[in-house]
Amino acid sequence: MTNTELADRVGLTPSPCLRRVRRLEKEGVILGYHARIAPKALNRGFEVQVDFELTDQTRETVERFETALTDFDEVVEARRMFGAPDYHALVAVANLETYEHFMAQQLLALPGLARLQSRFAMKTLKSDAPRSGH
Repeated sequence: MTNTELADRVGLTPSPCLRRVRRLEKEGVILGYHARIAPKALNRGFEVQVDFELTDQTRETVERFETALTDFDEVVEARRMFGAPDYHALVAVANLETYEHFMAQQLLALPGLARLQSRFAMKTLKSDAPRSGH
């Protein structure tokens, strides 16, 4: 929304509203602005939740695994977890066939991997992504 629209919503005039927004940006409260593109438009409409368990927790194994995992463009989000599984990732590809190939050729070859488990949603009930037109 424009600064004028924001100012109207929060009950300020545009100039002090813009100063507050700039201050929030400088303080790191507002992390940035971006366009949200439909995954299907990027040929990434099929999302898979993947859990990984490592063979061991040595620094070398962890570093090699993390570097290799995050180098894949298909991995759009990756988190190191407390407890099991060791890692959780979101993989976005075109379809199930593409994921099966990516899993078999890339994910299963990750260094230090002991086990992986893939899941994908039947239906999205709620998402924090803004809906179109809002």
